[in-house]
This record gives sequence, structure tokens and C-alpha cells, in this order.
Amino acid sequence: MTGLPSGATWRAMQLEDAGAVQQHLAARSVALIGIHQYSPEGVDDFLRNPQLDLATGTWLVSADDKIIGTAAVVQRPDCVGIELTAADRSVADWLFDRAVARAAEVSRDAGLSEQLVRIAVLGADKQLAELAAARGFTHETSIQRMKIAHSGPIDRPVAPAGIVVRSGAAGEDTRRTAYRLIAEAFEDQPSSSPPEYDKWVAAREARSTFEWSQLTVLDLDGEPVAVREVDRNFVNSDNCGYIGRIGVLARARGRGLAKYLLRDQFAIDAAAGLSGTMLHVDSSNPTPALGLYLSVGMRPDIVTDRWRKTLQV
Repeated sequence: MTGLPSGATWRAMQLEDAGAVQQHLAARSVALIGIHQYSPEGVDDFLRNPQLDLATGTWLVSADDKIIGTAAVVQRPDCVGIELTAADRSVADWLFDRAVARAAEVSRDAGLSEQLVRIAVLGADKQLAELAAARGFTHETSIQRMKIAHSGPIDRPVAPAGIVVRSGAAGEDTRRTAYRLIAEAFEDQPSSSPPEYDKWVAAREARSTFEWSQLTVLDLDGEPVAVREVDRNFVNSDNCGYIGRIGVLARARGRGLAKYLLRDQFAIDAAAGLSGTMLHVDSSNPTPALGLYLSVGMRPDIVTDRWRKTLQV
């Protein structure tokens, strides 16, 4: 393993580091692409993720009282995810080695002989891409952050024929229905599948930006067939709403349900005085999601590449 440069020290992250970590992440993304990637609330919510062990799965590298590198390893339903940001190559190299070693440790503890590991890399971060390739990671797909601007009020769309809209309900039945819809709608996309129900609930309740009352479920002939999940991740930093998930069951696709849910959220965000709405989309999504978002006026503003490696434990 490589060593840290002279004068650099490291420790595990703490919840109180969220603001400083976000500034570090923002400085790096601004240097690479001209805009920040993560909101303060988003970083705080990430550090509160129950699937992240701050003591054993995070690293914060400093020099002269300034953060110069961060990394985290988080257990996800189908993989171990690595988040890493550092401008200095030697720091990024050191963090990468620690993160991969921790991923192997997590996998051994789970009794696995091999483990899929993924790392997200800004498309403009050629240095981190080189370090990933040098460790045997290969490019898997690209994730685009899509955005639409709102310049004034937007009329709420009329629900498609035969659809009953259920929104604002925060009960256990609605949560379980939303979870089932998400799991079924994304069953052909393992990287987007939710964790088991209790972990899914815990992850949302750990977020300061999420409210169960913001779930929307669509019923067709009395049967739930679509769901929309939103949060306030980018409200304070970008004055934008954020759509976390839109899921439509295969048998209900082609009826305009996803487009309705998108335009309805645009109208809600505009009425709240927000200047735009954001979401993320996987370019390899087997459904024509990217074309859908483009058709309603959304455009990409950040592209992140996802690299993968099957780690032999």
C-alpha cells in the first residue's frame, strides 16, 4: 500500500464533519466541472446511513487543518460501494487501497468468497478513473443528474384515465406498498433494488430531508401500480426539488404514468417557489427512462461514471 504524503494525517469521519466534508467535495467537483455535486443535507444524510460504519468504513485525510481527501465504504443490497474524493494522487491512491481492503473485510465477515465492488467517478476525474483501472476495475455505466428549470407556476396535470392518486399518506400500509412497488419495478435492475424492508425504512428515517408524507402511489382499477419518492436534498443548496424514485410496474407501462408523475412533481415544486427539479438516471436503464426525462424537458448537468470489480475475498 502507498503512504500518505508528509504532514498528512487521517481519522474516521464523524457526523459533525458533514459541513466540512461537503465543502471538500464541492471544491473538487467545482474544480473539475464548475458546479458542486452534493448538497450539505445530502452529505449529512449519507453519514447517517445505517449501512455506513463511520468508525471502520470512513477515512478523512487532513494537512494543515484542511481536508485533502475522504473515502467511505458502504454496504448496498447488491454490492459494496466506495465513495472517494481527493485531488492529490498519492492521497487518492492511499484511500483507494484502504477502501478496497475494507470492502474485502466486510465481505469476509459476511462469509462471501467474492464480492462486487463499485466506485462512482466524476466523468471529468481522469485521475481517479486511472486509479480504478489500475486496480482492475472496469467501466460499467454512467449516471446522469438531470434537471429542469421552472420560471413560474405550472398547471398540475390531469391523471391518466382510470388512475387514482394517493399522496400525503404516511401509514405503514403505504410504506409497504411503496416498497413493494419499488422492488418489483426495479427487479430487472439489481443495482437499483432496495435493501430489505426494515433497512429501507431505517435509511429513509435517518435522512433529515425525507418525509413519508411525500410518497405518492398510483392505483389502476384499485391495484397499486406506480410510486414516486421525493426528498428535499437540494432545496437549500440549489432551490430545487429532487425525485428519488419513479417506479411503474411493467404491466402498467405505456399509459403515461411516469410522465404524469414527473409533470405533477414539476408543478408541485414550482408552486413551492423552487427554481427546478432534479433526479438521477442510469444510462444503462433497460427502460427508456433517459428518453422519457428528455421528452419532458430535463437535461443532464452532471455525469458520473460507475466502475466495478468482482473482488475475490
